[in-house]
Amino acid sequence: MNNEQIARGSCFCGTVEIEVRGVPEAMGYCHCESCRHWSAGPVNAFTLWKPEAASVIQGEDKLGTYRKTSQSYRKWCRICGGHVLTDHPSLGLVDVYAAIIPDVKFSPGVHVHYQERVLPVRDGIVKFRDVPAEMGGSGETMPD
Repeated sequence: MNNEQIARGSCFCGTVEIEVRGVPEAMGYCHCESCRHWSAGPVNAFTLWKPEAASVIQGEDKLGTYRKTSQSYRKWCRICGGHVLTDHPSLGLVDVYAAIIPDVKFSPGVHVHYQERVLPVRDGIVKFRDVPAEMGGSGETMPD
């Protein structure tokens, strides 16, 4: 057996289970209005994975999908309403909400869409006005 880390998580009721393998491409916080509204919170904690590293292993037929934009396919359990993940096909990444994979140590490295914040966070982590340039954003940072 190799040393690949595997972690599992689930929606609120446990009907939909997800498995992540390896390490995420990035972890951080999103402050955009869409993520705040979707998560019903002032900020959303994300973990970004390559699609082959994140799999729905149970209950895929119970997932609902909402597509507000071509950038995000938000998925939730149709039984309990628990949010599970967001596919970002244009980025080639899947966001598995940090809260549903508790065995993955959350080590945020970035804040994105900080210009839309409603909750200022002073944690010394880089804060992008939108997103990093390599992800199609301005790459402009904001002060803590």
